[in-house]
Amino acid sequence: MMQKLLPVFLIFAGFLMKAQEKQVLIFSKTEDFRHSSIEAGIQALQSLGNENGFRTVTSQDSRYFTENDLSKLNLIIFLNTSGDIFNLDEQNAFQAYMDNGGNFFGIHAAADTELNWFWYTDLVGAKFNGHPAIQEASIIIENRNHQTLKNFQEETWVRTDEWYNYKDISEGLNVLMSLDESSYKGGENGEFHPIAWYHNYRGGGISIYTGGGHTSESYSEPEFLDHLERSIKFAMSN
Repeated sequence: MMQKLLPVFLIFAGFLMKAQEKQVLIFSKTEDFRHSSIEAGIQALQSLGNENGFRTVTSQDSRYFTENDLSKLNLIIFLNTSGDIFNLDEQNAFQAYMDNGGNFFGIHAAADTELNWFWYTDLVGAKFNGHPAIQEASIIIENRNHQTLKNFQEETWVRTDEWYNYKDISEGLNVLMSLDESSYKGGENGEFHPIAWYHNYRGGGISIYTGGGHTSESYSEPEFLDHLERSIKFAMSN
């Protein structure tokens, strides 16, 4: 009898594990500049999903937000999205997802998206305001005790990327990393130049953002991949 029941139990257990598997949407629609690094970013995020036991879904179609049950998603990642990517119904669907406890992770050009939608700017925490040429810069690790930064032993992280300047920076952001503008040319935010941050969204979820991720090389850089992995885990920890 036990031998007959065992296969049924294993099938049922496997079904439960699938049902409990966390799901992440990687969204990469662009209506403005399209980063050539998007494909590398998708592959890197999919690999992180395989390694960490969460299922990834990819889409460049904003209709995904109105044609699917967003409540099944544990996290929505905006990977180098740009421009006005939503119609009104899609905006309402995304806002409803966040208002009902959803989580958001914006990567790089997510801050150059829906620039005229106040709610979205508030969700991300700041708005794109230009950038200098790609170059090396020193990143100040602001809170090494935070779970997204515990891998950093040093107070600074030197790497090469395209460094955004920001405007309309929200008050009360929990800044994880900031740029040392004396270490590169073209910074315009002065002494307060956050480059990665998070805040607790009023619907109960988490919104986290990183300004890194312009270059294709970013997505094969171990420390940057670790930064992405820890940010994803943190975003889904609520």
